Amino acid sequence: MQTLEQKIHSAQTAHGIAPQQADFPFRSVGHMLAQHAERQASKPYLIYYDEFDHRSEYSYTVFAEYVQRTVALLHSMGLRRGDRIATAAHNHPDTIIQYFAAWAAGICVVPLNMSEDNDRLSYILENSGVKAVFCREDYLERLGDCMPDANAVVPVYDNRSADGGFHALVAEQQPAPLSDEYALDDECLIVYTSGTTGHPKGVVLVQRNLMADGASISAWHGIRDVDTMMCVLPVHHVNGTIVTHVTPMYAGATVVLNRKFQTDRFFPRIKVENVSIVSVVPTLLAFLLEAQASPLNVLDAGFRHIICGAGPLTCELARQFEEEYAIPIVHGYGLSETTCYSCFLPVDLSQKEHTHWMQHYGFPSIGVPIPHNEMAIHDEHGNALPEQERGEIVIRGSNVMKGYFNNDEANEKAFTYGWFRSGDEGFFKNDNAGRPYFFITGRLKELIIRGGVNIAPLEIDEVLAQAPGVKAGICVGFENDFYGEEVGALVIRREHEHVAEEAILAYCAEHLPFHKQPKVVLFTDVLPVTTTGKYQRNKVKHLFGQWKAAQFRKNKR
Repeated sequence: MQTLEQKIHSAQTAHGIAPQQADFPFRSVGHMLAQHAERQASKPYLIYYDEFDHRSEYSYTVFAEYVQRTVALLHSMGLRRGDRIATAAHNHPDTIIQYFAAWAAGICVVPLNMSEDNDRLSYILENSGVKAVFCREDYLERLGDCMPDANAVVPVYDNRSADGGFHALVAEQQPAPLSDEYALDDECLIVYTSGTTGHPKGVVLVQRNLMADGASISAWHGIRDVDTMMCVLPVHHVNGTIVTHVTPMYAGATVVLNRKFQTDRFFPRIKVENVSIVSVVPTLLAFLLEAQASPLNVLDAGFRHIICGAGPLTCELARQFEEEYAIPIVHGYGLSETTCYSCFLPVDLSQKEHTHWMQHYGFPSIGVPIPHNEMAIHDEHGNALPEQERGEIVIRGSNVMKGYFNNDEANEKAFTYGWFRSGDEGFFKNDNAGRPYFFITGRLKELIIRGGVNIAPLEIDEVLAQAPGVKAGICVGFENDFYGEEVGALVIRREHEHVAEEAILAYCAEHLPFHKQPKVVLFTDVLPVTTTGKYQRNKVKHLFGQWKAAQFRKNKR
């Protein structure tokens, strides 16, 4: 019988190549940055647009110097290789500099999603054992409620000259050299992701994982040093970090970072900055269609395609977008546990082939495995299933995580058969050349994925159980054109009480961030359960069908 360590090693081995045998041109993230800063010193690596359309630019040399000064700051704080820091931040060059500086110093980053509630943030900070938090001033007050050790907080002020802030501290440092020491085994990210239990699990990624995904993504999409990518997704998620920051750095390309996604700025910035590729979630495609955003002939200016994943993409949304804009959607799939992407549709398909795989199977294909991955469909006993038979999507390769942080029980379940078990249901269909095209049909773990963000149902169930007039209730993820899925609730009222939908929604709004709040409440006499008392959420999704095309806005219904 294999040990857990052997199972994880097997899940990190693809095409017979063990993780330590995977060949990369760089010995570490710091070495990668040093090489590019030397070879293309004046070329822009990072271009930033804030929410007011103000633009700033960082060449590879300038970016590297900021990183080196930040490395020196980390060392001056007593932080050393193997330590962990957290970032309470949003999309901003400071955040990217902090990421790369930590990696160059062999330090692991724990990104915080500041839209989460305080209890969750407190758990992450305690569970991860971070020694310092780099916190933008927008979140300092909230962080104080989550982290009692104020001495471990480095404030990041918008006023760059403010005393005691990140920028003032960095300015005092002499740039530390970027080491070319081998560091591919160093832990570099712990990304906390929702599970089907209350507490999130920490996905531990090492520098090799970043290299593997960056190498495969850049090769798949033909990203070269002359290309420019654009980031409109949050950088506290792996999509925003890996696809549109690590990948361009790997290729020596440029990235345009947006403070946030804005429909009216999306295509203009692609055109002005000569962007080649942008990564989105399906929700953003729906927003662009709703806004009737003009594409400004970006295809004629060199734009190639849109990468789309991290949430349920429907055939109908894909059809509408591609017909309206004639911009190819390169659909893909992956998880934090596989660094980011594990498969994509090929980019060289004919229009007929592309349409076939996107439209003809009831689900848009998520494509074929990228070079560093193997994929298969397994039954519950770890046996490989044949073509077009549904089972669990499993993955192995050098971009598979080191494991869940301090959670052997979760690791045993995830790596039971020497593959990473995704918890997602799917099937595959071979093309004429024998390449397996994969499809995802649902989630075995019952996660709700709203706009690319994983939501654990039990967390919402707990709130529903305490809502006024509620005897019992479950949340249900139902299909939605704007977010892929939205959150609904199926509730049994207490006897002789006639609590209204509005009262339950108001209670949930007091106890949950907007993206987790139920948007619709339906009442019932019986909740669907198995003989062992487990809820069967999928059996009642159809009850919410009339809200498929509805867009729910904050403070509005």
